[in-house]
Amino acid sequence: MCFHFKQTKTEGSFRLQKIGGTPITGVFNGFTFPKVSCVTADDPYNISNLNWGLIPQWSKTDDIKQYTLNARIETIDQKPSFKNAKRCVIFADGFFEWKWLDSKGRKKQKYLIEYPNSALFGFAGLYDQWVDKATGEIIKSCSLVTTAAEGIMKEVHNSKLRMPLTVNIDSMIVWLNNQTVADYSDFKAVPAD
Repeated sequence: MCFHFKQTKTEGSFRLQKIGGTPITGVFNGFTFPKVSCVTADDPYNISNLNWGLIPQWSKTDDIKQYTLNARIETIDQKPSFKNAKRCVIFADGFFEWKWLDSKGRKKQKYLIEYPNSALFGFAGLYDQWVDKATGEIIKSCSLVTTAAEGIMKEVHNSKLRMPLTVNIDSMIVWLNNQTVADYSDFKAVPAD
């Protein structure tokens, strides 16, 4: 599953793709529930910064977010947390996975996975809006969609055989319009520290 990624592209890179707004840059760890830069089905050409870890609108508390960092494409239409969520694209230019070097996962090698030329891409995502009953605060949050590992990801993510479903800038609107996108698996993977 994908719990760590980087997004280092600046506003100029997004403007070249006709996407407005200010992207958040950095390396993101899902378990800290950071804000990440997205476009949504409701506003596909302007960046929204959403909290990673989807909180469904029906949830009584935000505790569920620790279980909704990722959503399996195979079950997004069935799982209560995801079936009413809308689509989004979460921007990145790389993500990290750990390859197990032994059968128990005690020894691992971290890999940086990118598109060729370190191009900007997006994770297919889902988002929802939740109101904190105690404060009235409206929180927009998201999940990364994952699929079965293909290509180099079968070798790198050899413990769970999953990978994020990614879209290039050209197929972003296809995903946002509730259509199927092809699995992309021509990643480059390099060992990372």
